[in-house]
Amino acid sequence: MTDVPHAGHVLRYPYLWARQAGQGETEGRKPRPCAVILALSSGKGQTELRLCAITTQPPRRETHAVEVPEIEKRRAGLDSSVALWVIVDEHNLDVFEQSFYIEPQSMLGAFSSTFTKELQTAMIVALRQRKSNAVRRRD
Repeated sequence: MTDVPHAGHVLRYPYLWARQAGQGETEGRKPRPCAVILALSSGKGQTELRLCAITTQPPRRETHAVEVPEIEKRRAGLDSSVALWVIVDEHNLDVFEQSFYIEPQSMLGAFSSTFTKELQTAMIVALRQRKSNAVRRRD
């Protein structure tokens, strides 16, 4: 991928769940669709990405998640025949320009700006409630 991802982009990415990282794992078990919730540029020419996993597993009651509407699934290049959720109470932090995990052809599509703002708002709520876990993919 040569273009820097922006908020709302959906990538295939080897997401590392917080529970796996807590057990000492360092690599995501499989590539999965992930939404770029925030893309922050530093003054050093680097872009920090906050990526949230997209899953077919219904979230547990205590999990902060947003269900993906059918039209958004199609926009993002996702399977519209299954229920999907974006998990916003944990995320992976990765620096695009240094990432070992973002492949050149990993872009699947993008969510609308309206749905992206909904995801960002949900993540902010989780962060403010101190119920969001960040997994740094590179030190």
